[in-house]
Amino acid sequence: MNQPTRTNLLLLKERLQAVLNCTTILKGRRQALIKEFLQITRPLLKSRDEISQAYARGLVALHISQAREGRPALLALASANRRELAVEVVDRNLLGLHYRDLIAHETVARSFEELPYDMYTSTPWLEEAIDTFEGVVEEMLALASFEGKFRRLAEELVRLTRRIRVLEERVAPHLGSEIHSMTQYLAERERETFFRLKRFKSLAERKEPTATSLPS
Repeated sequence: MNQPTRTNLLLLKERLQAVLNCTTILKGRRQALIKEFLQITRPLLKSRDEISQAYARGLVALHISQAREGRPALLALASANRRELAVEVVDRNLLGLHYRDLIAHETVARSFEELPYDMYTSTPWLEEAIDTFEGVVEEMLALASFEGKFRRLAEELVRLTRRIRVLEERVAPHLGSEIHSMTQYLAERERETFFRLKRFKSLAERKEPTATSLPS
């Protein structure tokens, strides 16, 4: 505990008030981030479910195509369809929170005219599988733009919650306990000082000699 003086007591009270103000600010920031987090969570979960369902449909169509046309034909077609996608990773800022976003500069899904092979040589199941998987990749790229923000928001919310908990459960109670102890100590010391002064005054009055008149 600090030296029990009036100055230190005022400093402790100022520190406690600063901790309470900081906790209020952190709670406000956490509330704003929670609002953003919930806005991202709903479409994110929905997109994940849709991607899982589309991926399952694509696998079914792919297995049917493999059974009808054979694995070598599928591998050759997969090699012909291989291409690079133009994506860019950019830095974003949300309420002072930095995260990375993914921007796709082209669409993954292609029309029949853009396919690098003759569609009449393939089967409907294979075309369905290709179209489905291209849609899955496009949805995953769109989902990646949510993932960076989602992850950073989750990390920041965990950090803020821990910091608020430390301030509320450790720092503030410790300062409050020091203020209470110091206040009691100073009050007791003031009572002792007041009692000593009163006793000293009483003794001084008893020892004071009575005034005597001198003969003329």
